[in-house]
Amino acid sequence: MSPKRWLPATYIEGFHDDDAVDQMEYRRLGKTDMDVSVIGFGGAALGGFFGRISDEAGIQLVEYAIKHGINFIDTAPWYGHGKSEAVLGKVLPKLPRESYYIATKVGRYEPEIDKMFDFSAKKIFASVDNSLRKMKIDYVDILQVHDLEFAPSIDQILNETLPALKKIKESGKARYIGITGYPLKLLKKVTENSEETSIDTILSYCRYCLFDTSLNKYMDYFESRGYGVINGAPIGMGLLSENGPPKWHPATSEIRSACQQAVKYCSEIGIDICKLAVRSCIDCDRLATTVISSTSMNDLKNNIATVHDPLTREELNAMKYIKEKFFQPLECSNWEGIEVAKYRRNLSGH
Repeated sequence: MSPKRWLPATYIEGFHDDDAVDQMEYRRLGKTDMDVSVIGFGGAALGGFFGRISDEAGIQLVEYAIKHGINFIDTAPWYGHGKSEAVLGKVLPKLPRESYYIATKVGRYEPEIDKMFDFSAKKIFASVDNSLRKMKIDYVDILQVHDLEFAPSIDQILNETLPALKKIKESGKARYIGITGYPLKLLKKVTENSEETSIDTILSYCRYCLFDTSLNKYMDYFESRGYGVINGAPIGMGLLSENGPPKWHPATSEIRSACQQAVKYCSEIGIDICKLAVRSCIDCDRLATTVISSTSMNDLKNNIATVHDPLTREELNAMKYIKEKFFQPLECSNWEGIEVAKYRRNLSGH
């Protein structure tokens, strides 16, 4: 028995869990033809970014997510330096291609400092073919420039990188073009100056979460241009979790401390701060989708449940309290420039 309400184009009778699709919420991604689930599946976890995860466990997570109404997957060659896409290549052939939308990226690759970034057209053409081969698919729905703030210059992004993506789109290997990055002002600047290549989506991470909602300030502009806005890392890449962030996390000690205190407070009163974090993003209807990396089936099921489980009065009060007590006093709620400066120093050998 199929669901009775409106269904996204990705719904397949007999494949999906009908009740789960019924309870999932979908939103149009900008001017694209894609109605995406309000939570997306983050491929970073498959690459081991947030702790070890077996290929089999990763396969099970992807299968469960897609069958239970999540229809948007975001990955990149950088995630596990190819592992995330390789794991997807083991599961995607088992799934109907029309049951999901998938986005990958170009520009960021290897852990070695001199091989980490390459925004050249030559590398991009090779990278896309490699991604498609690894994932065993013929095309991606969105091809995104990964962390463009690390490029040698904005001129390269505008005059070489984006035109290369345009050619890939024309070849049929990608349907839409997106850009990703942490500095919101730079994302806006690139869109303002991209005259030759039409940009369809914007992805930023940790810029709409409990401790930083800076993305709000740019939404009027992004919406006026018809961009679909993808929100990443509602848990702050681990900052708002019981386990805390991974060692590589770039957040300042002030932000880390505020998040630790918020986590501790919620834990003491029996409130799940991860639910607060995810639900606060879902409740912002200007965000088409929020991409979340789940490292366990329990986390994934909880995130899906959050879609149809509004915050209680106690949870709303807790969220209000931690924002006022721990996050609003922050002098700076972001780490813009820190990673780029460190990368440039390491690249120059200083």
